[in-house]
Amino acid sequence: MTDYNIYLPYLVAIEKITEEAPGVKTFRLKFKNDEDARRFSFKAGQFAEYSVFGEGECTFCIASSPTRDGYVECTFREAGKVTSALAKLEEGETMGFRGPFGNTFPLDAWKGKNLLFIAGGIALPPMRCVIWNVLDTRENFKDVSILYGAKSVADLVYKDELKAWDERPDVKLVTTVDPGGETPDWKGAIGFVPSVLEKMNPSAENTIAIVCGPPVMIKFTFPVLDKLGFKPEQIYTTLENRMKCGVGKCGRCNVGKMYVCKDGPVFSRVALEALPAEY
Repeated sequence: MTDYNIYLPYLVAIEKITEEAPGVKTFRLKFKNDEDARRFSFKAGQFAEYSVFGEGECTFCIASSPTRDGYVECTFREAGKVTSALAKLEEGETMGFRGPFGNTFPLDAWKGKNLLFIAGGIALPPMRCVIWNVLDTRENFKDVSILYGAKSVADLVYKDELKAWDERPDVKLVTTVDPGGETPDWKGAIGFVPSVLEKMNPSAENTIAIVCGPPVMIKFTFPVLDKLGFKPEQIYTTLENRMKCGVGKCGRCNVGKMYVCKDGPVFSRVALEALPAEY
């Protein structure tokens, strides 16, 4: 993009709202200006700032894939002032969209490799972007496996898409819920993501693992990947929880010499290990 003011949000209309889980919604957004729509582009892994006029803006990943033209999507949980204001918006209303920002998943470098996606809870949206990117260019990759867990069946997001992925012959999908979170008709796994991953026992050979979830999930998933033979350069994750301005000015996401918003949000485990231990 050229001549783009990074501080000035695009005007976007809410074309569709999907109720994903309790307190979790997905907005499909379309640019109100045709020229904005033509010049906008992004890559899997990037994020944006979403604003409610008079309330402020907040940071989420772009949850849709760059292979899907004509719209962008975001998924968020109602948790604070701005997300509560977002949750009150209705289809057809106008909001602000500023971006894209950040680095991307290195999909070109992953061509010809097996991909293992590991996500927990509301962390599936950053993964959804790259999953659909991969599935829309399926010929570039070998085996695709997805492990996704949530606290309960009700907390699983993208339920229709999970069903579609499960029905695909070229995808291995494992869904799990925490013990006690199952329903009488639940047919998926029961257990925490790290333990279910260990039972899956995926091969590390020629495989990239992409991990996204709550910090505690990532903390206990990495040792399982180590046990399975994954090297740090085979593991990627995406961080979002400390970003605010999106352009490295506010300093909120500063970690050592790095800014999550500019040097991330996508990091290899090699890069993570270079960050200060307290992060």
